[in-house]
Amino acid sequence: MGRYRPPRKRGSRYITPEGEAALRAELHQLWKVERPQVTSAVHEAAKNGDRSENGDYIYGKKRLREIDGRVRFLNKRLEELQVVDRAPDDHDKVYFGAWVTLEDDDGEEQRYRIVGPDEFDLKQGKLSMDSPMARSLLGKRLDDEVTVRSPAGEQRFYITGISY
Repeated sequence: MGRYRPPRKRGSRYITPEGEAALRAELHQLWKVERPQVTSAVHEAAKNGDRSENGDYIYGKKRLREIDGRVRFLNKRLEELQVVDRAPDDHDKVYFGAWVTLEDDDGEEQRYRIVGPDEFDLKQGKLSMDSPMARSLLGKRLDDEVTVRSPAGEQRFYITGISY
C-alpha cells in the first residue's frame, strides 16, 4: 500500500506583519544560507566515490529534498497570504490580531493573540484563528461569556481584556 495522504485543508490566508517577516526570514535562511552549504557538502561527498554507502551524500540529498519542499511551500504560501497590518476601528470587539485576556470560572487568567495558522504558537500565547477557541472568540466583546467545547468537555471563559 502506498503512502497516500489526502490533501490537507488550507488554513486561513491572513497573517500578521510579524508572521510574514518570520516566514520570509525562514525562506531566506533556507534558500540563501542552508541550501548552498548542503549543496557544497553533497558535492564534496560525491567526490569520494561510491555513493551507495556514503552517509554524507545520502543524508545531504535527503536534506536537499526537505529544503526544496519547504522552499516551494513557503513561496506558494507567501504569494497567497494577506497581511493584516491595520487595527480595527472598534477596539472593544475581538478581531484578527487581537490580544485577548480570558478568565475562567476559577479566576485564572490566560492571554492569547489571535493570529493566522502559519504563525500560531501556544507557548507564546499565539492562537490560530482556525482553532475552536479563536473561532468562539472572534466577534465577541469585552465582558462576554465564551463557551468552548474541548475533548475535556465544555469550558467557560469571560473576556476581561482586548488590545491591539
